[in-house]
Amino acid sequence: MALKLGDKAPDFKLYNTEKNVVSLSDYAGKNLVILFFPQSFTGVCTKELCNTRDDIAFYQNIGAEVVAVSVDSIFTLGKFKEEQKLNFPLLSDFNKEMSTAYDAIYHDWILGMKGVSKRAAFVVDKNGIIRYAEVLESAGDLPNFDAVKSTLNEIGN
Repeated sequence: MALKLGDKAPDFKLYNTEKNVVSLSDYAGKNLVILFFPQSFTGVCTKELCNTRDDIAFYQNIGAEVVAVSVDSIFTLGKFKEEQKLNFPLLSDFNKEMSTAYDAIYHDWILGMKGVSKRAAFVVDKNGIIRYAEVLESAGDLPNFDAVKSTLNEIGN
């Protein structure tokens, strides 16, 4: 069932590229942007995350944190983060638990791949409530970052 505005964000515990466990509670008291993406080193994913990297000052200035999540391993994510000089955490949902909880998963994707994160964007406020939710069916589309930023401006820091 799709998450709706006003729902409590599902908790998660995932490893980042530094092999540390990261959970939703680590961001308590902060606004959080969660970006799901299908796979590292692909064109649209690279564009999305590099645009976010280049725009990180907006998020920092408004007091928001950003994390990006895919089912790639921490090792693949680490190489991707290094090569693209990404300046926010990448989290491995290798076991597909978070993507499933956020209803942001392709059960069947391209080339017979199953269980790949959909491209999605969520804004979770400092109380853990979902204030923006966008799950895209087409991996070729980008989230509406203007709407993400507008939501962050509305809820403030």
